[in-house]
Amino acid sequence: MRRTGTSARRRLTAAASVATLALLASACTGSPDDGAGDDPNAKTTLTFWHGWSAPGEVAAIKANITEFEKQHPHITVKLVKGITDDKINQGLRAGGSNAPDVVSSFTTDNVGRFCTSGALADLKPFLDKSGIDPSETFLPQMAKYTEHDGKRCTVPLLGDAYGLYYNKDAFRKAGIKAPPKTLSEFDEVAKKLTKTKGDGYEQLGFMPNYLGYETTVEHYGGQFGIGYVDKDGKSDTADDPAVKEMFTWQKNLVNDLGGYRKLNRYRTTFGDEWGAKHPFHTGQVAMQLDGEWRGKMATDAGLDFEIGAAPLPVPDDRADEYGKGYLSGTVLGIARTSEKQNAAWELVKYLSTDTDAVVSFANAIHNVPSTVKALESPKLNDDPLYRTFVDIARHPKSSHAPSSVNGGAFLLTLQDHAVAYEKGKEKDLDAMLRKNDAQVDKDNEQAQ
Repeated sequence: MRRTGTSARRRLTAAASVATLALLASACTGSPDDGAGDDPNAKTTLTFWHGWSAPGEVAAIKANITEFEKQHPHITVKLVKGITDDKINQGLRAGGSNAPDVVSSFTTDNVGRFCTSGALADLKPFLDKSGIDPSETFLPQMAKYTEHDGKRCTVPLLGDAYGLYYNKDAFRKAGIKAPPKTLSEFDEVAKKLTKTKGDGYEQLGFMPNYLGYETTVEHYGGQFGIGYVDKDGKSDTADDPAVKEMFTWQKNLVNDLGGYRKLNRYRTTFGDEWGAKHPFHTGQVAMQLDGEWRGKMATDAGLDFEIGAAPLPVPDDRADEYGKGYLSGTVLGIARTSEKQNAAWELVKYLSTDTDAVVSFANAIHNVPSTVKALESPKLNDDPLYRTFVDIARHPKSSHAPSSVNGGAFLLTLQDHAVAYEKGKEKDLDAMLRKNDAQVDKDNEQAQ
């Protein structure tokens, strides 16, 4: 979906979203009424804000809307493309005739803030009235990350699953028979695929740096089973042995592959994450942590080598969980200020639960379907690379980080500490994690 990279742009956007949502919380209080008052059968126009902007993506959502309008001839949908979370938050806060009725967001981490601020309507009354059980309709993991503390203000609209892409030609040249399944195997493969050149690299097996594309604490953390918070909702990274295991593993791999400075210098030579000169496309890295969209992008780039995809390896003591990965995706909601919530629900219900609509959209933009029926549809893309990520999404141990009243701020805080640790600026891991917990708890308290 072109929006979950670890570039500076993504971190700044996430930080801006958290800040704007904090303002929104002070402007939107309470929750929507138990039911909307508009007539869903009345002739009306809905405004739908979404973030897709690439021509193919825009065409795909337009195709779904066209079909919706055929089935609901009394409803016209006005599409507004390329909308960021920052703009969504401004529109929801302002209300009025120009505000959206339905919004989609790429920032799954902000669901907690959307729900607690009251910016989006409670969808439970609509789901109940339609006889839809989210836990049975949607992939369980996706149903979980679209609610916060039992309140459902969003539903999933397609998803992302993260796994490992690898250069099959490079594997063959190195005598590697299959993708690694455990992290000890992964480390050996990464070192075996690394070829140095002067003070840099001819080929790097894998870029482990936290500033690298998609190598975030949450994407790594999903493989280690990190929970981030205790039963009381307090940050517990200092007390969770899985956090220390992850930091230690990553730091050791960084050192084994040449050290932070050498790796980071090489990283600065990489092309744009979303362009044809992505380092995996150019052969600069032989393995890449990424989402299901990378397969199509790699094909479109016309690579001169064969690629494969597999689940990201797991810690050796979690070998029985191999096949899982980190999940994320687009969320869909109804503006609390909308005066057309019943009509808006018809659109939300169609886009998120109609099997043909979900499958056609998933196939068109190369994302993972979010409903159980769509995942089982014979019409779903059968490309082997893509299917690898469908299987990852369906794995019972695949997960997303917990929702937070402060959105994804806790992940950004941990990411900042992770960068400091791999750089060597933070040397005492235990002390650093205690500092992380204190900062996260303070930020969460201020956000409430």
